[in-house]
Amino acid sequence: MDAKPGAQHRPGVRAFPDTFTWGLSSAAYPSEGSAGRGACSWDAFRRAHGTARDEHTGDHRRWESDLDLLASLKVGGYRLSVSWPRLQPDGRGELNPEAVRFYRALLSGLRARGIEPYVTLYHWDLPAALEAEGGWTERETALRFAEYAGRTVAALGDLVTHWITLNEPWSSAFLGYGYGTHAPGRTDLTAAVAAAHHLALAHGLATVRIRRADPAAKVGIANTVTDIVAASDSAADRAAADRLDAIVNRIFLDPIYRGRHDSLTLDCVDPMGLWALMRTGDLDVMSTPADFAGISHGPPLVARHDPAAPFGAADLPAPAHS
Repeated sequence: MDAKPGAQHRPGVRAFPDTFTWGLSSAAYPSEGSAGRGACSWDAFRRAHGTARDEHTGDHRRWESDLDLLASLKVGGYRLSVSWPRLQPDGRGELNPEAVRFYRALLSGLRARGIEPYVTLYHWDLPAALEAEGGWTERETALRFAEYAGRTVAALGDLVTHWITLNEPWSSAFLGYGYGTHAPGRTDLTAAVAAAHHLALAHGLATVRIRRADPAAKVGIANTVTDIVAASDSAADRAAADRLDAIVNRIFLDPIYRGRHDSLTLDCVDPMGLWALMRTGDLDVMSTPADFAGISHGPPLVARHDPAAPFGAADLPAPAHS
């Protein structure tokens, strides 16, 4: 919903500019179902953790009424994701023509209703075939993602201006491979650091491929940015907060926007083999200039020094008034 000029605002509250676009968002995996797509990493994770109910598949029958609902809300933009395993069921090769037709119809329907699409290429649903080969712990996955991005933009780019390469890569890397709370459910921080490196590399490689497919495309990435405060004024807790900031925020923000890793980040992850993964030119690729920055801003973390916790920092729930 675009801000309207002349709207009344409370004193001291700055109005949104007329150019600001209000919108809504969704992700392919929960909104599209599984009919007609290849298996992805979340399918096995849901079955293993008992969160799949009756194995509902979904078949897109109501997407046009969903677009009508968006139009009735008078939103100016809709951020959606396209499904990698729908477009490339095995994570390689030609795109699935049926999937291309579906997304073209969806995007055309948005445009016909005056809604600008903002398309995310990856919202955590890695093709199962690639996960079976190591997933984001393998450099090959970054190369496959760049190929997928280029093919997808070539097929859909006449209907899309704004592309988001990855949604919250920190969650993919650390929740998926380090802490086991997201697919694929691994609990290996060394694997998480490898995944973080390859996800950042995938963003840079994909940005290059997207612009090659459509020079007019606007490209960005949606990173997690979290406020982190120390549990106390002690030097140990303040140092723990710095380490947590390095792992939660700077491990992606620094290479993507500054072309380097912060020294504290390197101190934290050096025992996990980051330098063994780094190749000449990787940081240059990761820091390929973006056209915009996406921010997923969650609740703050309160950091406490804990030698037994990963990176020597335990995160505590934020106070209720935060």
